Amino acid sequence: MKRTYNFNAGPAAIPLAVLEKAQSELVDFNGTGMSVMELSHRSKSYEEVHNRASALLKELMGIPEEYEVLFLQGGASLQFAMIPMNFLKSETDAHFIMSGVWSEKAQSEASKIGNTNILASSKDDRYTYIPETFEDPAEGSYIHLTSNNTIYGTQWQDFPITKLPLIADMSSDIMSREFDVSRFSLIYAGAQKNLGPSGVTVVIVKKDMLAETNEQIPAILKYSTHSKQNSLYNTPPTFAIYMLSLVLEWIQEQGGLAAIEALNNKKASLLYDCIDQSGGFYSGHAEKTSRSAMNVTFTLKNEELTKAFIKESIESGFSGLGGHRSIGGCRASIYNAVPIEACQALADFMANFQKKHA
Repeated sequence: MKRTYNFNAGPAAIPLAVLEKAQSELVDFNGTGMSVMELSHRSKSYEEVHNRASALLKELMGIPEEYEVLFLQGGASLQFAMIPMNFLKSETDAHFIMSGVWSEKAQSEASKIGNTNILASSKDDRYTYIPETFEDPAEGSYIHLTSNNTIYGTQWQDFPITKLPLIADMSSDIMSREFDVSRFSLIYAGAQKNLGPSGVTVVIVKKDMLAETNEQIPAILKYSTHSKQNSLYNTPPTFAIYMLSLVLEWIQEQGGLAAIEALNNKKASLLYDCIDQSGGFYSGHAEKTSRSAMNVTFTLKNEELTKAFIKESIESGFSGLGGHRSIGGCRASIYNAVPIEACQALADFMANFQKKHA
């Protein structure tokens, strides 16, 4: 079977080796005579999967001992509400750095719980850059940022050191590069970009933050509840966590985050070089200093050309290259599981399309 060149923004590509491993174990997992989807989440067989996923995440990301890893549900969207419900104290502000739609949604949800403040924003220029310059507040509950912006193709190149607890939505670039986890008090990420299929949300939270949990909210919405129960307070998304563990094993086999980051940079360079060398036939949406290594966004000279590009790309075996409806144009999401051969094929297609239509 010929595999499609998958550039979808999410749910996104999963490594073929992972899919094949899951396929081989689908009916009989580890000699249990059952699929992993059929195992009790209280069983020893599943417990090993659960704990293996947590241990691999800590090892690969270099997560310090003073942090806990939680496996939750509801995607990043539920985290937009859970974070202020747990940590936004009355009479203080939650501070937001606005770099796109997802930071807007996080701020909007928090504003329903308590006071919010916008520290910095790049909305003035259609979110083409990361607003890294801001006054570091000494008072407030926390500062929130979105590390990578799928719609606009921008990404934080480095992270700030802040006085207040720093919280990050890393749904679209977690596990794509090395960074210092200790700069953050809480990191969260929906799995469906770099970690596996949709259904599980990873939360990495500092233990001293857990002590600040608001006890006046429902138990299932408290981080401390899930921490005390090893993320087994209710039935977790067991198959998604199993797939997450397989993806983490695959990352380990590739050489860890250093190797993954180097490959991701090569993949991104193939496409950005094609854009930069096109003489304006293709135009990148993001400023060069804020470009994402995960989502390459660009436009063509007019809507007619854009439609032709999308049509011909589909005919050539590419999927997911249409830009988000809010900004149009095109977008290639090149998460970890997208092979460099797919990026080279896309760069070749872009060059040939330009020759044909210039």
